[in-house]
Amino acid sequence: MPAVAGRGRGRRTINEINMVPFIDVMLVLLIIFMVTAPLITPSLIDLPSVGKASRQPDKVIQVVVGKDEKLELKTDDQTAPIGLKELAAAVKRAQGGKDSVAAANSAVVISADKSVKYESVVRVMDTLQRAGIQRVGLSVQLAN
Repeated sequence: MPAVAGRGRGRRTINEINMVPFIDVMLVLLIIFMVTAPLITPSLIDLPSVGKASRQPDKVIQVVVGKDEKLELKTDDQTAPIGLKELAAAVKRAQGGKDSVAAANSAVVISADKSVKYESVVRVMDTLQRAGIQRVGLSVQLAN
């Protein structure tokens, strides 16, 4: 309720904001922040780094996700359209079998058009990882 000033016979209300409590609160907060700021230690974030592999893959198999979300499998100089259900078996065949040394040192790279939904790329990656394919990566194009 606003304060009432009585001067003479008429009574009128004072429509001013009392700034003193506001300034007191702000000064207390300023002192608290000044005292606690030096006590806060900056935390370090451990970010993953991109490094070179100890050994380059012998074979790179590329899975291309087109604009219409159709898949293509590129191995060496061959390109073949493929469905999502047949993808894991085809990649294992292209690696040279499940137990061979070539399969252990071959990488699968997923390349997608920029207009393709992220969900489609994750679905392809999930299919490959569920099939037990170890080295699955994404191809990126750096902007100039």
